Amino acid sequence: MGMKLDYRRRCLKTEPLLAQTRALLRHFDLRARKSLGQHFLIDGEVLKLITSAAELNPTDVIMEIGSGLGVLTNELARQAGWVIAIELDGKLAAILKQTLTPFDNFTVINEDILGINPAALLQEQRAQFPSVINSPFSYKVVANLPYYITSPVLRHFLEASVKPQIMVVMVQKEVAEAIVAKPGGMSLLSISVQFYGKPGIVSHVPAWCFYPVPEVDSAILRVDLYPKPAVAVTDEKSFFGLVRAGFSASRKQIVNSLAQGLKLSKAEVLSLLEKAHIVPQRRAETLTLDEWGQLWQVIYAGE
Repeated sequence: MGMKLDYRRRCLKTEPLLAQTRALLRHFDLRARKSLGQHFLIDGEVLKLITSAAELNPTDVIMEIGSGLGVLTNELARQAGWVIAIELDGKLAAILKQTLTPFDNFTVINEDILGINPAALLQEQRAQFPSVINSPFSYKVVANLPYYITSPVLRHFLEASVKPQIMVVMVQKEVAEAIVAKPGGMSLLSISVQFYGKPGIVSHVPAWCFYPVPEVDSAILRVDLYPKPAVAVTDEKSFFGLVRAGFSASRKQIVNSLAQGLKLSKAEVLSLLEKAHIVPQRRAETLTLDEWGQLWQVIYAGE
């Protein structure tokens, strides 16, 4: 982690991928679909950063979301044991089956990832896995995510019954920075991710590394999932309901936002905060995960 992309380098190594992308689009008479957030990666160095961060090996099962024209998919198939390429665009899914013909360790799923149960998909695919894969329900997520579904996709995997080992995903730069935020700049998003795993930014990626060029820069985010959540709560639904209540009134003192979000009197909330050893004048973005856990224990576990 912590690798940097040289912003002064003007994509000298992107030309082959750019030419390849344009040629494929012309050959199949396609255009990038804005409605699906399609921006194709054309930078070879960024490609290496993604695959390096994923620490690929022949025993890996990879789920790739939004495979596009298969630039990343090809590298995944070259290095991993089995690749499940999930692509919503029917035309691109059909093209993937053609561009990946040099490999026999992949499958293309033309569906919406949000409608797929990862455990069920692994069960369905396991008969095809090469013999070197001895943990069929252990997998990694590697993807250049369309911006508009970043949060739903992260939540889908983080909350899945069978979670990935790690996630290495390209996301909007501001989203990545929000996810890795520390207390003082926390949000519902950062808490939602850090509850399940440790996130880190591998590298920032400028907009010109994609075709067509998006309006914002991106970042490669890696999330290492914990064996169990970072906070010991027995009911995740009520825990996140509490956190949402805390952030329901932007930048208000926690006593006021919780009173509003939980529909309790200020006196009741003051008593709860006192039991949790949280100063009522603080704001939600300053609370640590452990403090949210303490507050949940006081409210829902009667401690």
